[in-house]
Amino acid sequence: MEFRLKALRKERGISQLKLAMDLNMNQNSISRYENYEREADYKTLIKFADYFDVSIDYLLGRKNEK
Repeated sequence: MEFRLKALRKERGISQLKLAMDLNMNQNSISRYENYEREADYKTLIKFADYFDVSIDYLLGRKNEK
């Protein structure tokens, strides 16, 4: 399964720092999610999905439709 956070962020031209600030998170946490060093809980997954306007299934690589 592929976590698409990094791809979505880069596709939109958003830095880790901007994403972290927009979501009231730490930039280091974003880096850890992107590098598979940490798994997002369901509340965090919802934040990411809402921010990028995609489904959680898309974010987790389970479906190809955003």
